[in-house]
Amino acid sequence: FLLSGRSAYVDGQTLTVTTTDGTTPDDWDRPLDGRVALVTGAARGIGAQIARVLARDGAQVVVVDVPAAGEGLSRVANEVRGTALQLDITAEDATARIVEHVRTRYGHLDLVVHNAGITRDKLLANMKPDAWSSVLAVNLAAPLRLTTELLASDVLGEHPRVVCLASTSGIGGTRGQTNYAASKAGIIGMVHAMAPDLHGTGGTINAVAPGFIETDMTARMPFASREVARRINSLQQGGQPVDVAEAIAFLASPQAGGVNGQTLRVCGQLMVGA
Repeated sequence: FLLSGRSAYVDGQTLTVTTTDGTTPDDWDRPLDGRVALVTGAARGIGAQIARVLARDGAQVVVVDVPAAGEGLSRVANEVRGTALQLDITAEDATARIVEHVRTRYGHLDLVVHNAGITRDKLLANMKPDAWSSVLAVNLAAPLRLTTELLASDVLGEHPRVVCLASTSGIGGTRGQTNYAASKAGIIGMVHAMAPDLHGTGGTINAVAPGFIETDMTARMPFASREVARRINSLQQGGQPVDVAEAIAFLASPQAGGVNGQTLRVCGQLMVGA
């Protein structure tokens, strides 16, 4: 992975291989063949690209997003020849609905990608309690609960993989994003803490921490802020959603079985928090 073009936006990073549990896939062009993946927040942007790359690598993909994003979600599901599930991941019955959908359609689940996330930016002095709690609920509490409940269910297949979206904001912080940075720092801590639990099932849990990625959301940033964010890394450019998706596909693959509890930065070697 690190020697290929798929890691184009991964620069100056270390990745600890903790065991020899990795295996070579039967087909290097389709390393996820026969595996079922769930991607949250998949109606657009990075989530949609993750679904495309996992499908390219052979996975059957369940795409999840809120009902308000239903049209985009259906479009992505049709594109990857997967299935769509409209739900709010913070709902109490979210895990039960996921388990029911997966068991009915596929029989098992092998890969979970916690991509869904929101921002509610304000300086901390001006931040209302709801802006804090809503971000923590979607970005941290929901992935923690879903992962814990899926592990307790009987739907996960052999050698499950869990990959969470963190952020370089969770490493170096970002002004006006105390809530978001706290949630992403929590994700980094969560994957480290849950790694032994996943190892006990023969699986892994890791995080990917993107830096500045060119999306519709970042395109709406003020020009000056956007240009600074693009250039404050050693590659002097922004990344693409596919860069994040390729890192996730690697961590989901059989050959990454020895990587557990790690956070892989996809940021062009961002100088902040380096």
